[in-house]
Amino acid sequence: MPANAPTTTTLTARALLLDMDGTIVNSDAVVERCWRAWADEQGLDADAVLKVVHGRQGYATMAVLLPDRPMEQNHADNRRMLAAETADVTGVVPVPGAPAFMAALAALPHALVTSADRGLAEARMGAAGLPMPRVRVTAESVGASKPDPEGFLKGAAHLGLDPADCVVFEDSEAGIAAGKAAGMRVVGIGPRAAAHGPDVAVPDLTHVRVEALAEGGIALRIAG
Repeated sequence: MPANAPTTTTLTARALLLDMDGTIVNSDAVVERCWRAWADEQGLDADAVLKVVHGRQGYATMAVLLPDRPMEQNHADNRRMLAAETADVTGVVPVPGAPAFMAALAALPHALVTSADRGLAEARMGAAGLPMPRVRVTAESVGASKPDPEGFLKGAAHLGLDPADCVVFEDSEAGIAAGKAAGMRVVGIGPRAAAHGPDVAVPDLTHVRVEALAEGGIALRIAG
């Protein structure tokens, strides 16, 4: 085999747990618009803010950026930000390969595990033209934001599976850390993922093929 020949990694699982933003939906344009506006309000450097927003719930991002600010103020800003982001879907599109990936998963066990609330998740999945999974863990479902593993553990529990039987798809440092903390294998998606220790990383979902196994599991053929 030539030294530069592509390699294929195969992972098997009983279910897939999917982050939304940056993983199956590209919402970077609206995230940047909303968070740049918030950074300007707070007198913060917007580029520095954008380095830490991905993967966490908004209030948790604010707590990292403004550690001395009262948490009730973070929650108030979070509610305002969610309303603005839910209303703004301009530029929200599927990640390359996401429509075919979601179609291949339609009859297989999977769940959405997102830091977005239910309204924002529905708005962005709808704008991207992707089907909403029947099982979903949104911001309302958890008491702690990623990188806490609670969301992924709840996703596995809703599907009736052990964490070790699940593979997580994530793009962010916080999300990858959450998947690892849950005891799950992690496929990193997109330009941010590879630096944060996923089990395997790919540029987008065109590099992932989903196959149903005869014994009931899922095979992931991941082209490196």
